[in-house]
Amino acid sequence: MGPSLTTTLRALLLTTAGLVMLSPVPALSQGGRPVQGRAAEAQGGVLTAVEIRGNQRIETDTVRSYMLLQPGDTYDTDRADRSIRSLFATGLFRDVRISRDGSRLVVDVSENPLVNRVAFEGNRRVSDDVLRNEVQLRQRSVYTSQLVQADRQRILDLYARRGRFAARVEPKLIELDQNRVDVVFEIQEGEAALVARINFVGNRAYSDTRLREVVSTKEQAFYRFLSNSDTFDPDRLNFDRELLRRYYLRTGYPDVQVGTATAELAPDRSGFFLTYNIDEGQRYTFGTVEITSAFPNLDTSQLRRFLEIAPGEWYDGDAVERSAQAVADAANLRGFPFVDVQPRITRDTETRKINITFAVNEAPRVFVERIDINGNTRTQDRVIRREFRLAEGDAFNAAQVRRSRERIRNLGYFSDVQITNSPGSAPDRTILNTQISERATGEVSVGGGYSTDAGFLADFGLRERNLSGTGLDARLNTTIAQRRSQVDISLTEPAFLDRNLAVGADLFYIQRNLLTVSQYSERRAGFALRAGYEFNERLRQSWSYSLVNRDIYDIQPGASRFVLEQRGSTVLSQISQTLAYDTRDNLIEPRRGYLLRLGTDFAGLGGDVAYVRARLDGALFLPFERVFGNPDYVLTFFGSVGMLHSYGGKPDRIVDRFFLGGENLRGFALAGAGPRDLATRDALGGRLMWTQTTEMRFPLPVPSEIGLVGRAFVDVGALWDTVSGTGIGDTSAPRVGAGVGISWRSPFGLINLDVARAVAKQRYDETQVFRFGFGTRF
Repeated sequence: MGPSLTTTLRALLLTTAGLVMLSPVPALSQGGRPVQGRAAEAQGGVLTAVEIRGNQRIETDTVRSYMLLQPGDTYDTDRADRSIRSLFATGLFRDVRISRDGSRLVVDVSENPLVNRVAFEGNRRVSDDVLRNEVQLRQRSVYTSQLVQADRQRILDLYARRGRFAARVEPKLIELDQNRVDVVFEIQEGEAALVARINFVGNRAYSDTRLREVVSTKEQAFYRFLSNSDTFDPDRLNFDRELLRRYYLRTGYPDVQVGTATAELAPDRSGFFLTYNIDEGQRYTFGTVEITSAFPNLDTSQLRRFLEIAPGEWYDGDAVERSAQAVADAANLRGFPFVDVQPRITRDTETRKINITFAVNEAPRVFVERIDINGNTRTQDRVIRREFRLAEGDAFNAAQVRRSRERIRNLGYFSDVQITNSPGSAPDRTILNTQISERATGEVSVGGGYSTDAGFLADFGLRERNLSGTGLDARLNTTIAQRRSQVDISLTEPAFLDRNLAVGADLFYIQRNLLTVSQYSERRAGFALRAGYEFNERLRQSWSYSLVNRDIYDIQPGASRFVLEQRGSTVLSQISQTLAYDTRDNLIEPRRGYLLRLGTDFAGLGGDVAYVRARLDGALFLPFERVFGNPDYVLTFFGSVGMLHSYGGKPDRIVDRFFLGGENLRGFALAGAGPRDLATRDALGGRLMWTQTTEMRFPLPVPSEIGLVGRAFVDVGALWDTVSGTGIGDTSAPRVGAGVGISWRSPFGLINLDVARAVAKQRYDETQVFRFGFGTRF
């Protein structure tokens, strides 16, 4: 037999290092004689066949396809070595050997096993599903030691991101028949390494306590068991540095430098000590604030009211950016679509003032050539396109692009919305590329809670906000409470015929227990048709028609005669309109802006009652962040005026009147203030009402992530003009309630607790010191 050449994995490594020989150990021929003795014959010779041995799952032709030596080729040790490396690179084999048998080349392979199952043991804090998504090994994939070690590191990294740096992971292999294996990762999770202490070096203007409120990472505490903010996360350090920098920029320190944050792990690996290095620099105020324009027809004096800064105030970098954007938006609305507003800053180090000039210059003229939308597999294009504030062919306007992005996000159909622009077919053309990521829009909610007005309650709801991708909003909601139960079915088309018109319909059934208020119960059943439209981004009007059957029943024997007269059913046929102007920065927790809303009801187009009812509401939100250095300081003014007037000889009903007390006048019970039967103490409601509330919202001296906010308030209001008769307490004298409250954004829902005292009241009014409300949906 001819000489043979055996190569091993060690030979592969040595060859990679640049050695010419295949192995430092003499390879053996079949007869056991050294190869070196016949080197010339080993290097030459024409191969008549290539034989593959040892393969079970992998086809022979597949193995041959990776070989650089084929029948008819002259044998070459370098090409044999490269063939071995090529086969190893496939990841299919754990061992490869090549030998010569005369003119035949023999390739012995040992296949990597197939993964039968990937399992995890010892994991309690991280579920199997999370771990399975993290590792690369999958069922029926090829097992390699490199891959399993990479997966081990991935699991360790996952635990490290969750603060468990003491975690241990040991992969175990269970061999099965048919060259299959089970891979089991044995995990010792260890204790979480929380943030034990956060320190700041170089801060003079603000204490460590205040700066700890600014950063998102928090020190470990017992009340953070539902949060991971006290878990060390290296990626969060850079975010915290940016939070610190922006905080200093907002409060007058334009030269602030936040250095690299350092993290030291305790010797027992139980906690981290974080240190942020800060160079504050000097504090500056605003000096002169000017606006210049390159457009002769643009009146800069009209733009000054959009500035959020004024001379003498502390420098605020965020306010400068907002002001520049507001001036650009205002110029766009005045017929100048191509503007670029740049704040030019001049620093006076002696007086520590920063003079700013907002230069309004002409920007390049660019028009929208095309709007492309990608990523919507379910939502129809037209649902997205109708939210754009500019169309193809319009002048490119960055403000309108941002507003379009906000409107698309506000639909609630998408987890992410990105709008970028790319060059079009000409230098003055641009293409808007909209990339969206859809998310589930169906909701099933079950909730419960308690409120002083309704008592204990349970809630169940079904909702689909994007029915079949058309944008239709369909919902069913049921509430069962001690003193109020309700069923609602509604359907809303937010853009009827793709126009600025939202239409909808409602079916409802409402039952109220008012025995503690006026000794009767009420049922309402009916439907409503709605339509609404926007005049602009702030001004909106809506119209509705309602047909409702109202039934007053279960009147107690000792009720007021004015209540007894209300017994029975009446039909309400009513047209309503609401006109609202809203500039609030946030609909849930506003900190700035105002709201004006006028609502009018016209009843009498059929039905049993005829009246005109009007109500004007207003709210003003004033932030005190610059004064206290905290955005949770907000002063709020609320006001409301209402009027009810009957006509046509059809008297109004008690269910149509206004009531005062409870939510709109704290310190008084529900319907506790206003006209009342002095003998039976039944509230009768009134036709004229006004209320006013002044409330200061402020943070409590507890960590902000707990979610506690304090409130101090004064409520004033009056209600009068009710039924005529003797024995009625009815005066327009104002009532006053004052008190304090706490709102807790708890993990279980919003909890409100108010403690108020009736400061000015009538002898027949009913007061209430504590007012409590709790509710959640899950």
